[in-house]
Amino acid sequence: MTVRRCAAALAVATVVLGGAAPAAFADGTAPSSPAKTLPQGLYGTKDPAYDGVWRQSLALLAQSTVGVKPAAQAVTWLTGQQCDTGAFPSYRPDAAKPCDAKTMLDTNATAAAIQALVALGDHADAVKKGVSWLKTVQNADGGWAYNPGGKSDANSTSIVIGALAAAGEKPADAKSAVKDGKGGKSPLDALLTFAMPCDSTPGSGAFAYQPDLKTSKLYANSDASAAAVTASYGKGLAATAGHSDAKGTTCEKATTPEQAAHNGAAYLARTMAPSGHLNSMMPGAENQPDYGNTADAVVALATDGQEAQAKASLQWLEKNASGWAKENGPAAYAQLVLAANATGADPRKFGGADLVSQLNATGPTPAGTQAADQTKQAKADEKKDGSSSKSVWWIVGVFFVASVGVGFLVSARKKNAQK
Repeated sequence: MTVRRCAAALAVATVVLGGAAPAAFADGTAPSSPAKTLPQGLYGTKDPAYDGVWRQSLALLAQSTVGVKPAAQAVTWLTGQQCDTGAFPSYRPDAAKPCDAKTMLDTNATAAAIQALVALGDHADAVKKGVSWLKTVQNADGGWAYNPGGKSDANSTSIVIGALAAAGEKPADAKSAVKDGKGGKSPLDALLTFAMPCDSTPGSGAFAYQPDLKTSKLYANSDASAAAVTASYGKGLAATAGHSDAKGTTCEKATTPEQAAHNGAAYLARTMAPSGHLNSMMPGAENQPDYGNTADAVVALATDGQEAQAKASLQWLEKNASGWAKENGPAAYAQLVLAANATGADPRKFGGADLVSQLNATGPTPAGTQAADQTKQAKADEKKDGSSSKSVWWIVGVFFVASVGVGFLVSARKKNAQK
């Protein structure tokens, strides 16, 4: 779940050519084609062709975890990207034009948008339509491809699981349609097919992106592992820490999603222990840190209860990820916010930086914060209570004066009667 949204075209092309699709560009950047005039409400300044909906969704989701209320136009832009079918494309520049057969529908963008809209609230219809569409493009093995019609991959299947869970669905019950004797599988069943056995040194316990299209072999993929660990526990992008994993980094035979999740987290912990981070897995890329995958791995480790390594890697990000986040914008800042949130750290004090303010600055000015709204309401209630109190005392005063007057009248009557 990295900034791989930007690698959509490369991922699809690689699959078509017969290779296993990489999960992200090495540095997480988008293609460098110049951006046209960007629409109002969109986060970021880079060309949104491949990641518009993705980065918008992550930005809004991250804001919701820290109580930030986004600008209305930012939410309107996201909901306006949804097609009548319920699907979201990676980006469509003219939202007034209906989606058609040429519109490249994106399961990852749809799943991310669903998670963001659930977190924001008041978008039940859009969420329902999105979930319904995802179910119509589920593969027989229970998983999903990046674009409908392709082979299932661990990353796409994982983000859809997060969307289903966020929408109140049970991923284990989301079975694929049975046709020609195939189907009836859940996305959790699909994830197990990507899990590597414990004797797969050095990738023991890891998850593969998908089987190699030529050899059907599984190869360890850190990004896929991070995504699948979180999803195997039925959680999404904004997952929080789970119970402590007493099994540590041992690998065991996995027959359940939870066991596979432990193995995947153990693989990540072993891989990250020496340096605190993951390295780029892009073919031909230099041996350099992969900040986005490291942030996702922190969420996965926290979800599995690998607290020590999760916090150690978060500290590495605090020291080293500022330049990467500044270069890559909203999705990168959002990933760091979500990583901090998963470990219980304060994203407003992230290595001396305020990630929340930095994220907010990449888009339209937020409408407010939950804390500000609560303070405003408290003041309004206080003012109301004060006015009510004044009214009560005014009424009491009136009755007091009246009672005094009555007392004088009664006293005068008694005196007159005595006379």
